[in-house]
Amino acid sequence: MIIKTILTGHSRGLGDALARDLLGRGHLLLGLGRSGNAALAGDFPERLREQRLDLSDLTALRDWLAGGQLHDFLADADQAVLINNAGLLQPVGPLGTQGGDAIAQALSVNLGAPLILADAFVAATAHCTDRRIVHISSGAARNAYAGWSIYGATKAGLDQHARAAALEHLPGLRIASLAPGVVDTDMQAQVRASDTAHFPQQARFAALKADGQLTAPAAAAGRLADHLLGERFGQCVDGDLRTL
Repeated sequence: MIIKTILTGHSRGLGDALARDLLGRGHLLLGLGRSGNAALAGDFPERLREQRLDLSDLTALRDWLAGGQLHDFLADADQAVLINNAGLLQPVGPLGTQGGDAIAQALSVNLGAPLILADAFVAATAHCTDRRIVHISSGAARNAYAGWSIYGATKAGLDQHARAAALEHLPGLRIASLAPGVVDTDMQAQVRASDTAHFPQQARFAALKADGQLTAPAAAAGRLADHLLGERFGQCVDGDLRTL
């Protein structure tokens, strides 16, 4: 069986760990992102393809999709997977300090690109009897944090997209928007470096790191991959990976 996966944000953090896990399971993987992953390409030269794309540039994304490369990659897949992992934490801060450019960039990367890719993925996989989409969500989608209004709103948008798409009952499609927990990535380092005037919860996240309560990326990736590829995937459309 040919299993093909599209993964955004594969160059570092959870994305790198997910790519390694899935490539190790025999998937053929197309990584989409602003930068490549030379170490990953060196370790899996036969299974990894990379496409340099700035996901904040939705025009460039649409132009790439119009070129048919996604469709060609998926054409012979028996099982197809889309993981919308790429995301931006910034802008962090209260209304009036965020800036239009930073807001637009976050909306594109966190919400616009995933929705465009999901639509293109479904159109390109009509031949597949097993096709799966997972949006990487966050607890911030379901719990409001001062200073994270943009991040939380975009992640909540992914949750609602998954809920609505699941109700369409498209043939062979399973979809979910899952929060992976607090993972020890560069994004968490950004959180700990936040100005408390912009993010009042900064001390709480710093304490999680100090107390060793962050999940290692490889552990989170393994748990996510097990669930994503399992029979129960899609039964919970907007859950927390730690409780599934």
